[in-house]
Formats: sequence, C-alpha cells, structure tokens
Amino acid sequence: MDITSQEPLILITGGSRGVGAATARLAAAQGYDVAISFISNEAAARAIAADVRAAGRRALAVRADSADPEQVAQLFAAIDREFGRIDVLVNNAAVVAQQSRLEDLGFERMQRIFAVNAIGPILCAQQAAKRMSYRHNGRGGSVVNISSASARLGSPGEYVDYAASKGALETFTTGFAKEVAREGIRVNCIRAGHIYTEMHASGGEPGRVDRVKDSIPMGRGGQPEEVARAILWLAGAEASFVTGTFLDVTGGK
Repeated sequence: MDITSQEPLILITGGSRGVGAATARLAAAQGYDVAISFISNEAAARAIAADVRAAGRRALAVRADSADPEQVAQLFAAIDREFGRIDVLVNNAAVVAQQSRLEDLGFERMQRIFAVNAIGPILCAQQAAKRMSYRHNGRGGSVVNISSASARLGSPGEYVDYAASKGALETFTTGFAKEVAREGIRVNCIRAGHIYTEMHASGGEPGRVDRVKDSIPMGRGGQPEEVARAILWLAGAEASFVTGTFLDVTGGK
C-alpha cells in the first residue's frame, strides 16, 4: 500500500461549504488526508479537495446523500479503495428549511430533516464503527457529531423540526459513545451557535446571524473556522479521555 495512506483519514459529511469546508482545510493543515461528501455543489467540493491537495494531503470528494443507506455504503467503499482506512468521522451534513411555525410544517419537510440530520449520522456511524472498532479488528477512531444550540433552545417559530432532529442526534451521541467506549472509538458532539455560513439562506434569512447577534453574550456571530478548531480538538489525541461529551461553540448563548 502507498505509504501516504498511513496518514490519518478524516471523513467530513457535507464538506463542500461552511463548517464542513473549514474543517476540511484545517484538517489538511494538521496532517490529515481528507474525504468529503456532498450532495449538489460539485464545483465547491472539487475546490475544497484542491485546497486539501495544495496543503500536501490526499483528498477525495464523493457525491453521497447521507440519508440514503446505499449511497452511504458506496461512500465508505470509495474510502476503502482510496485510503484503506478511516480514523475520524465528522457528521456535519445537515439541512434546514424555511422558517415556519409548527402548524405550517409539511410532512415531507419533517421526514427529510430527520432523514438527513438524525438518521444520516447514524448510518455513517454504523459504517465507521465496522471499520474502527476493535471488535472488527479496527484501530479505533473518533466520531464528532455536529449539533446545534437549537437542540437546547428549541428554535420556536423558526425551526422546531430542525431543533428536534438535533436533539435526536444528541441522544444518539450519548448512547453510541457508551456502546463503543471500550472498542477504541470516542464519540463526541459539537453544539454550534449562530455561525456565519450559507445555511441561513436556506432558511430564508441570509442575514439571520446579524439580526440575532445582540442576543449572544459575546455580541457577535461565530466563524466556521472557530467551529472547525473545536471539531479537530475533539477528533484528535489531545481529547484522548473525552467521550460522550458536548462542547458548545456558541459565544455563550
């Protein structure tokens, strides 16, 4: 096997923009080879892969909907072929829909939000565990789930379905962390606050962070790189005795 494949491999779902893209770039700078998944924006995904290669690391960008078990299986098969290992999974892919009160939420919207935000990370973690766990002759590894302060706050009048899906992800984090704690896998969760990313436009309010920033104790929104640094700390050896933990990156909110 090519000696470069002995470098640690990080998979970041939803890695073509926002927090995922920032994490990909920072991971490359820290010595990881990087795989990302994306759904629609192939040009953006290729640009991130180019940034990773420019940092001297190997990159793979795969179109995969994390809510589809077959596409998830194909994503991990591609990583097996290209790298022969996986050391870190960052469950970052998520969707949000137009701001709305509960009584106006459509059923298909609810299904899609839970499929991507809650079931998708479970499907990806399932594949990762089969490769990382000592039970499966793996080397161990780390999973970082990306939640939101909305799981604590509820997002009334805006995204209660999104907030509920993140609450499900947090409960999954706790259970999965305990299940694999003696199998070499650490499982932790980042709660991101109001971060300047493209996701707010998907909810119909691109300027949302600036609207709410006065409600944040630090008085400002966060940058994707600030979340990325927290993700990579949890992912790496400096957090070797940390599992089942939630780290708020919210400016105090």
